[in-house]
Amino acid sequence: MAGIGAVLIDIDGVLTVSWKALPGAVEAMERLRAAGIPLALVTNTTSRTRAEIARRLAGEGFPVDADDILTAPAVTAAYLREHHPGARCLLLSAGEVQDDLEGVEIWSGTGARAGRDGPDVVVLGGAGEEFDYPALNAVFGYLRRGARLVAMHRNLYWRTAGGLDLDTGAFLLGLERAAGVEAVVTGKPAAEFFAAALAHLGVPASAALMVGDDIESDVLAAQRCGITGVLVRTGKYLPETHRAARGSPDHVLDSFAELPELPGLIGRLGR
Repeated sequence: MAGIGAVLIDIDGVLTVSWKALPGAVEAMERLRAAGIPLALVTNTTSRTRAEIARRLAGEGFPVDADDILTAPAVTAAYLREHHPGARCLLLSAGEVQDDLEGVEIWSGTGARAGRDGPDVVVLGGAGEEFDYPALNAVFGYLRRGARLVAMHRNLYWRTAGGLDLDTGAFLLGLERAAGVEAVVTGKPAAEFFAAALAHLGVPASAALMVGDDIESDVLAAQRCGITGVLVRTGKYLPETHRAARGSPDHVLDSFAELPELPGLIGRLGR
C-alpha cells in the first residue's frame, strides 16, 4: 500500500444508498481531501448526469464537484464517437443522461421497419420502468436486423432504500442469448473504463486504489488492471457473492468510513 497516489471510489452502495450518505462516508472523504489525495468517483449510475450527481453528493456534505466524477454514459459517448461516428443510437435507459452523451445522435424513431429505418446501435443504460416488454421486444427486433449492442454496464442488481432491485445485466443476458449477439460493455468492469479514470487522475495503476461494493465489477475488475482493490461490506455486498467470486479482494472493509485506516494511507492522513 506504500505510495498510493489516488483513490477511485464507487458511489452507489459505497458512499450512499438511494443518494443518502452512509455513516462516516463524508468524514472519510474529508480526510482524503485534507491529505491532498486525488479522487475520482467512478460510477455505472446512468440515471443522472455528472453535474446532477455532484449536486446530490454536495447536498449530502461530500466535498466533490462534477470534475471529480466519471460516469458510464460519459465513457460510452467517447466509445460511440470513436467506433460508431454518426450512428443513429437508440437509448434505453432510466433517467435523463443525454447531457453526458455529447456528440452522439440519439435516434427516437418508433415502429421502424427492417433495414435503414431502424437504429444502427442500441445503447442500454440503467434499468427502470423503461425496460418493459414492448421496449425489450423492439430492441430484440433491431438486434436481429443487424443493430450493434452497447451496454453501459452488466450489473445484475443494485441496492436502494427498499432493498435489491434488478438492473440492466439481468435483461442484457437474455437479449444476448435471444438475438445471438454479444454486447460491448463500456462501464465497469471494462478495462477501458478504469484506464479512463487513471488518465483523468494522471496516475499509473500501481499507485491507485479502487473502493467498491461489487466484488466482480468494481474490485476484481480493477485488480485485473493492476489497481489495488478494496471491497466494502455495504450496498449490494452479499456474503454468498463474496464466497463465490472468481478471486479475492486485496482488502475487505466494513465500510468506506474505515478506508483512512488502511495501512499505507494512515501516514498521509494523520489521526
